[in-house]
Amino acid sequence: MSLLITGSVAFDTIKTSRGVAEEVLGGSATYCAYAASFFTPVWLASAVGEDMPAENFEDMRQHHIDTTGIEVVKGGKTLHWVGRYSNDFQERTTESVDLNVFGDYDPTLPEEYRGAEYVFLANGAPEAQKAVLEQLPNRKLALLDTMNLWITESRPALLEVMKMSDGMVLNDEEVRLLTEEPNLLAAARKVAAMGPAIVVIKKGEHGAILLADGRPFVLPAWLTETVIDPTGAGDCFGGAMMGYLASVGEVTFEALKTAVSYGTVVASFCIEDFSLNRLKSISLDDIERRRTEVASMVSWN
Repeated sequence: MSLLITGSVAFDTIKTSRGVAEEVLGGSATYCAYAASFFTPVWLASAVGEDMPAENFEDMRQHHIDTTGIEVVKGGKTLHWVGRYSNDFQERTTESVDLNVFGDYDPTLPEEYRGAEYVFLANGAPEAQKAVLEQLPNRKLALLDTMNLWITESRPALLEVMKMSDGMVLNDEEVRLLTEEPNLLAAARKVAAMGPAIVVIKKGEHGAILLADGRPFVLPAWLTETVIDPTGAGDCFGGAMMGYLASVGEVTFEALKTAVSYGTVVASFCIEDFSLNRLKSISLDDIERRRTEVASMVSWN
């Protein structure tokens, strides 16, 4: 099934206790697309500047990511985020963010992309997310991601996009901010009442909660001993989840539970190196092996 992913393609400068990565490839849509590409080909829509190296586009294409929808703005510069993590990775501080061409991104999708049946709206301005949905008359499943900035600064626009979406993926801090509800299951039900029938709450090292058809499902995270860079883990979760759903072409409760398990596993690989390096070094077989280990880890029969 055709899968479209929109959001940011960026340069990241990442500082952790394990080292520093200068101006490496990042962005919400980039991580999502790489994660989804393990399961299905991806159409990627975003905007970058002329400073984006051609080899990055070629690498995406080798991972079955179509880059026709990435607009290269002449004379422009690509979004650049600089962030630092605490030694225990529990806190992330944004030292600077230059939106550059992404700040003015007004998505106009290629004609082929407008036939997409599955779409993941990675983190970005709600107005741009809405513009994408309005260009997809054949969509069967649209999942939405967001962040604190849009919840506080663009709440009316975000609520409008939520009503147009079938599901929402957000972390525990974001869902509490959005709903003003401290209990995560109650918060998930409030989000569902706002529009998205499917709600997934990412809890980082503590796993994830799925709510669909009023039914909850909980899965712990993979217990990793190697954390290098958590950047993009949440995006990988959403991308892998959506990639799996697009590959099977169904959105049953069982399919959603399986999708959450794939999201958990792919995210666990992402944090084991800077940028997309770890994702580029693994295969679907590696993902399946770790998923089997997760299943045995949580089984008591």
